[in-house]
Amino acid sequence: MKPQHIRISPEEVAERVVVVGDPARAKFLAENFLEDSKLVNEKRGFHVYTGYYNGTRVSVAVHGIGGPSAAIVFEELYMLGARTMIRLGTAGGLVPQLEIGDAVVATGAAYIHGGTIGSYVPDACMVAAPNPLLTTLLYEKAKAIHGKVYLGPVFSSDAFYAEDAHFVEKWSKRGIIAVEMEVATLYALAAMRGFNAAALLVISDNLAVPGKEELKHHEELEPFVEKAAKAVFEAITSFNRG
Repeated sequence: MKPQHIRISPEEVAERVVVVGDPARAKFLAENFLEDSKLVNEKRGFHVYTGYYNGTRVSVAVHGIGGPSAAIVFEELYMLGARTMIRLGTAGGLVPQLEIGDAVVATGAAYIHGGTIGSYVPDACMVAAPNPLLTTLLYEKAKAIHGKVYLGPVFSSDAFYAEDAHFVEKWSKRGIIAVEMEVATLYALAAMRGFNAAALLVISDNLAVPGKEELKHHEELEPFVEKAAKAVFEAITSFNRG
């Protein structure tokens, strides 16, 4: 099957890809971390940049918002030869100890049965867990570079504005420490297709702390994202997938 949205050749995509939701973040990463970076796709807004980080070829790709959009990009990157993907994104805290700018390495992702993953596996609850070796490496790099990093599972929501007064209590009581929208799709597809995946998320707001519920955007989070990005690039380029 050929990609229908990222309509480029396999030679234009690296085996190692940092995936992000925000086109502004992708441009920032390409301009500040990659050498000889080239924008190889901009169709449908799924921007893909390919260049080199410390001599290793890496791509940065935009997956958009939510499971359906992200699934298209993850699938098509895999078709084009990507075999290791790390999501660098943002998340909302669900436990009080998470401060704005802290980082979470997602050890797994819960989701509501159905939705995008349910379209692939309608009769079961698909596992949504990362590659453990890549996750350990990512955590070590993040601790060394970013500083304040937490390990824990996240919840991948299909609806940005669906949280109600019971949302935080419901998921935090189940051990979930943050909420975002794409990690479960990434991890489930990694299991189904056989590629390596992990995720590092910068806390952009905290739904468990009054006064910190307002979402911080790219410009406000840039210093934290920059440190997280360095950890992601260090991890993805040093990972030996065997």
